[in-house]
Amino acid sequence: MSEMITVGDAIARTLEQYQVEAIYGVISIHNLPIADAVGQRGNIRFVPARGEAGSVTMADAHGRFSGLGVALTSTGAGAGNAVGALVEAMNACTPLLHLTGQVEKAWLDADTGFIHETRDQLTFLKASSKRAYRISNANQAIAILHKAIQEAQTPPCGPVSVEIPIDIQGAKIPLSLVTAPVKPASVPGVDTGMVDALWAQLKQAKQPLLWLGGGALGSAEAVKKLADAGITVISSTHARGVLPDDHRASLRAFHNSPSVEALIAQCDFTLVAGSRLRSNETRSWTLELPSPRVQIDIDPAAASRNYLMDSTLIADCSALLGALAKKVQGREWGNAQWDMQVQQAVGQAEQGLREQCGAYAKLNDAIEKALPKDGLLVRDITVSGSLWGSRLFRANGPLLNIHSLAGAIGMGLPMAIGTAIANPQRRVVGLVGDGGLSLNLGELATLAQEKANVTLLIMNDGGYGVMRGIQDKYFGGRQYYNELHTPDFTLLAQAIGLQAWSVERAEDFDAVMTEALAMPGPSVVEVRMGQIGALKFAGPPQKTLY
Repeated sequence: MSEMITVGDAIARTLEQYQVEAIYGVISIHNLPIADAVGQRGNIRFVPARGEAGSVTMADAHGRFSGLGVALTSTGAGAGNAVGALVEAMNACTPLLHLTGQVEKAWLDADTGFIHETRDQLTFLKASSKRAYRISNANQAIAILHKAIQEAQTPPCGPVSVEIPIDIQGAKIPLSLVTAPVKPASVPGVDTGMVDALWAQLKQAKQPLLWLGGGALGSAEAVKKLADAGITVISSTHARGVLPDDHRASLRAFHNSPSVEALIAQCDFTLVAGSRLRSNETRSWTLELPSPRVQIDIDPAAASRNYLMDSTLIADCSALLGALAKKVQGREWGNAQWDMQVQQAVGQAEQGLREQCGAYAKLNDAIEKALPKDGLLVRDITVSGSLWGSRLFRANGPLLNIHSLAGAIGMGLPMAIGTAIANPQRRVVGLVGDGGLSLNLGELATLAQEKANVTLLIMNDGGYGVMRGIQDKYFGGRQYYNELHTPDFTLLAQAIGLQAWSVERAEDFDAVMTEALAMPGPSVVEVRMGQIGALKFAGPPQKTLY
């Protein structure tokens, strides 16, 4: 007879087989059997977040690099705390496994007031995840775990939640039920007829435009070949760096700049690769995209989602763009004059952004100078993140500029921690505002405890800077509820045991960022914007607020 082990032990063994490096979590009465098994085996790093939202966000960041992030939360209110972070992972299409405990099977959905019980938890997990499962049978626990991981890793990827009653976590099952990892569902191969048809359209175009989204993150080599052949490339902020910013054909992510918009208007074909063409990047879908328009997406439901397409090709972006890149050998679009126009449009867009950023353009340049080439910028939703962080800061490779796609504040710090743990040999700058940081302030202690290689850059303007800009533009300058009492973040960081600096003059950006980024381990730099000057941002360009 096979050796008997607990379901918690079986889960730990299974995650090891998937080469999971870290689990981010908050331990609780109703998940301890799993946590105990992970601790006893000692093969997976457990990162104790200070809140469930932080744990899932850290796992989200880790999953963007490793191919599978894992978070462990409590049940009930604990699982509820994770919902916003799950929504972010859904937007980013991150392969993520969210394990949550549950009350004993006998009390499930009984409305008895059992501790940690909540009504219909599975429903809100389904609403915020790609899929959600409840394990009701100990002997099926690992089978469902395999299924959950497969779904999380099958494009379009996303978070999958699994709730496991505590008595099932502690139940004994045969070791033989711990089976080999399951591969993601296979992506359909690229149909040669599809490639030929696309090529026939593309070669007729005089100046095609390639719009890259998150679905094209794995397509860097193919995209470069297409750009080398003269196809003009623009990207969503999520796909920044798939084509390096310094490539002659790159419009970077300047889709809301008049000079770039004027250039796009001169193109005669649009190929959209793995992008939702989000509202904040298309002026709420009023940006004119050249016709004909062809879309590549792995999800059939994405067809003509926001723009009417002439055709939609259901395929993996990297595979289809790779096949297309082989076709372009010897074919060239554009000319030296067009290349110059591209560079002029980008130059004008950058200059306009620099003027808008004012003194803070120097901060962008100071970080760029001090951060190693493989360094990562992780940015929260903040005025600085939306202005210089999103477009001015260079990206010369994919996933070098990480941010919240759902648009929620508060994710910058935990996202920076998860990014740093997933990339232990690389330096991370976490860009946050005082308002956003307040949502996950406790994770400063996680940063200190884990000694993550993060320099946290706190842009302190004493409130919600983005809201000030929106109220100024759309509400006649009336300012309500955007002023926040904030701590002295420098002193707070020092009290937690972190090396910290405060900056009150733009002239000091270079020296402070050089010193902070040269120091191994975690550090904090607080920029006191009240002494340096305000940044104005009223959201992405649009005709009206609503």
